[in-house]
Amino acid sequence: MSSAKVADQLLEVLLQYGVKRIYGVVGDSLNPLVDAIRRSDGAIEWVHVQNEEAGAFAAAAEAQVTGQLAACAGSCGPGNTHLIQGLFDAQRSGAPVLAIASHIPATQIGSGFFQETHPEKLFDQASGYCQMISQPEQMPRIARIAAQHAVGANQVAVLVLPGDIADKPAANPTGHTVPCVRPAAIVPDPQTVRELADALNGADRVALFAGAGVRHAHAQVMRLAETLKAPVGHTLRGKEWIQYDNPYDVGMIGLLGYGACYDALQEADLVVMLGTDFPYDAFLPQAKTVQIDIDATRLGRRTPLEIAVHGDVASTLDAVQPLLREKGERRFLDATLRKHERILSKVVEAYTSKVDKHVPIHPEYAARVLDQLAADDAVFTVDTGMNNVWAARYLTPNGRRRVIGSFTHGSMANALPHAIGAAFADRARQVVSLSGDGGLGMLLGELITVKQYDLPVKTVVFNNSSLGMVKLEMLVDGLPAYGTDHGKVDFSAVARGIGIPAWRVEKPGEIEGALRESLAAKGPALIELITDSNALSIPSRITLEQVRGFALAAGRTVLEGGVGTMLDLARSNLRNIPRP
Repeated sequence: MSSAKVADQLLEVLLQYGVKRIYGVVGDSLNPLVDAIRRSDGAIEWVHVQNEEAGAFAAAAEAQVTGQLAACAGSCGPGNTHLIQGLFDAQRSGAPVLAIASHIPATQIGSGFFQETHPEKLFDQASGYCQMISQPEQMPRIARIAAQHAVGANQVAVLVLPGDIADKPAANPTGHTVPCVRPAAIVPDPQTVRELADALNGADRVALFAGAGVRHAHAQVMRLAETLKAPVGHTLRGKEWIQYDNPYDVGMIGLLGYGACYDALQEADLVVMLGTDFPYDAFLPQAKTVQIDIDATRLGRRTPLEIAVHGDVASTLDAVQPLLREKGERRFLDATLRKHERILSKVVEAYTSKVDKHVPIHPEYAARVLDQLAADDAVFTVDTGMNNVWAARYLTPNGRRRVIGSFTHGSMANALPHAIGAAFADRARQVVSLSGDGGLGMLLGELITVKQYDLPVKTVVFNNSSLGMVKLEMLVDGLPAYGTDHGKVDFSAVARGIGIPAWRVEKPGEIEGALRESLAAKGPALIELITDSNALSIPSRITLEQVRGFALAAGRTVLEGGVGTMLDLARSNLRNIPRP
């Protein structure tokens, strides 16, 4: 490709970093870049999404699936402000994404020109690097710096590029460079390793709490758990990397949690946080804790620490293992495992057994069937809200499956655009979007993108005509649910109108057949499940304050004439409510 213009030169740099496509919506300030893509003879693909927000989500998912740099773009003004939502998610998920934020003509900046914003300020919180190219002489250096920031720190980098600058002749040769994309191992200093070993050897009851930082350390964590006879709990982001092939698993904590993880952390003499920055500090013991993290800025910000260990989990555990004494006593581990099994039998299994005739469909039952039918290497993308709960409790990891969601930023509508990026990353891999009706409705137009590119995305819509998680939050806070329900929508009819084969399922006995047929279909498909709007997520641990809040909300609802609503709610959730 000839680097005749600045836009061509930018594409050359992206190609050197392995970028295969750019997600975005065309617009006047982006025209020089889009035209450069047209002239690149297919070297880089332009993916036309319906909303720049979806483009950023798609790039984030592609980056998380491939581990490589992905790119998106937005035109000046509204294009950039649409882009920012998905970039916030990418930044907080640690996805290496480069965003091209085109700008008004450089000669007009500061004049209050049409669609003028200040992209350097706009994207500051949503990125780790954001700089404007104001003259051709800055290229290709600034583009390489931006790309290296993204891949080197697993973060978002933003290049602000005025349209007229992108259209100018390149001032410098592009040249070539070897990008550094393989992070080095970080091993703690010997003194810290000895202190960690002394703490682990001195504690009778140790509990391990794993986050996404254990991604490449499954074997080391299992070896440590066996040595210390320690139960292993996890966060939602850690689930896919640690729960499989794990005889020490005791579940997850938090409002989406289940099992005996909370009890294990509270009852242990020492808790070891492994690669997690779990934000809900009320669930942590706030004492007797060691934290191991590759990012030293995270150490101690959620709970006071006995020892702070800067290092990647695998290298740290390899270093400390030879200094550990194997514990012979496993009463704490065995008691926690038994408790975990009892809780699962009562709570997690409650909605998935003897409900094959329940109408509306229990969403937990549908999630269980989907888990059983999905491919062993499927990529699941999950909407924020109740779908997070069903994914956390019913999707089974195995070391090959991926579960991607807006788990840190918590944005609605992420599942379908995330699925778009995952499908572009590997068309041969099964990609399943667990979409809520609220999330799907917010970016419904992206079904057009799925059809336009014939992406093999299977969109499973849990349609309860409600924002279920918000309803639960209101009830726990003592407020009657208000503004959470909306009119009924036939999403299967919408999908068929776009040209996507669709199934609408209202009876549980029809779920398996519809899922089998749709998952086997070539190209896109949508499966709409009409689920029970009163099926709420009940945490594994309910506080007295939550019980009081729920009771207060129930009383208010009854006083306002909603006794039928509360009766339906009680009937839907009675078996699933543990004792506080």
